[in-house]
Amino acid sequence: MEFYLSSYKIGGEKEVQQLKDLIPPNKKTAYISNALDFSDDAERRKQSEQSDTDQLVAVGLDVETLDLRDYFDQPEKLEKDIKKYGVIWVRGGNVFVLRQAMKLSGFDKVLKKLAKGDNDVLYGGYSAGVCVLAPTLKGFEIIDDITKHPYPQQPDLIWEGLNLIDYSIVPHYQSSHPETELANKVVEQYEKDGIPFRALKDGEVIIIRSDF
Repeated sequence: MEFYLSSYKIGGEKEVQQLKDLIPPNKKTAYISNALDFSDDAERRKQSEQSDTDQLVAVGLDVETLDLRDYFDQPEKLEKDIKKYGVIWVRGGNVFVLRQAMKLSGFDKVLKKLAKGDNDVLYGGYSAGVCVLAPTLKGFEIIDDITKHPYPQQPDLIWEGLNLIDYSIVPHYQSSHPETELANKVVEQYEKDGIPFRALKDGEVIIIRSDF
């Protein structure tokens, strides 16, 4: 499994070319937007998801929505269905909400299996979709509302990340994004606490060719 981890959307022009180079032969893409499940603004969400989809289609991907809510308490079904995708793209939103959805659907365990296996799969995403890969979500309460619990099955906050990378990623650092000032505070907090991290400005990406 390889990783294309962006601060915002699909990244800058140079980075997008790198994304194109990483696309596996199977271009079927699972687009996961559950980080937005806390929102009650359906029209705004629809427009944002369409913007993402348009960008992914433009780089040559065959995109379809994969809603983790359809798999709550059905991890076996998710593990079966996920095998048809060559790309998994997880967008931004609230990282704590995303983590809840990943646990309830079993996506967290499925992704770890994929990461350890011998397969030609690309995991991509931005903002919350990359923050969730870290060992811990601590620090992101500065940016995201930890009181959001859209799923009654998961009332408890989850602080543990997926631990697929050994550092935290702070998106929107020193950028023009509305969350930039808060992202800068997260960086300050990580520096104070000695938490390993990498800060990304919007347009920047981290590419990992993984041998888990």
